[in-house]
Amino acid sequence: MSTTTHEEDRSSAEELRRRYREAKDPVERSHHQIAWLLAEGRTVREAAGYSERWVRELSRRYREGGAEGLSDRRHGNPGGAGRALLTLEQQEELRAALEAPPPDGGLWSSRKVAGWIGRGTGRRGVRAQRGWEYLRRLGHTPQVPRPSDADPEEREAFKKSSPDG
Repeated sequence: MSTTTHEEDRSSAEELRRRYREAKDPVERSHHQIAWLLAEGRTVREAAGYSERWVRELSRRYREGGAEGLSDRRHGNPGGAGRALLTLEQQEELRAALEAPPPDGGLWSSRKVAGWIGRGTGRRGVRAQRGWEYLRRLGHTPQVPRPSDADPEEREAFKKSSPDG
């Protein structure tokens, strides 16, 4: 049995490479990368960043559905919107809130967003991970202020010893 699952023509490999480079969703990106490597003639083992069984499954999905078969199918799971912490309206409220400094000052962090979600939904114990997920979903990154309590001499010594200093 051959260890390659499919051999596509060069234009197909180039199309998969383009889709891999342009993919925004990290799961779809890795699926396109695996299909691209297989289309270039790499073996399942060479293309695997996952189990060989999963690489073969992705190859089957590509053969049957083309590049669209490589999508992250979790996005279409039924009930996902019903399990979300925030409604679309609440997400827009959070988006607006993120444009201003947080109520306690400083910068928005995962923990602060989780607190905002808890207050807005009445849920107790919203974890910082959920705050991070909503920050990323809304196109933000968690912000952490730089330490400001360091000794000025230590700061200068650090700057001199750092590669950028």
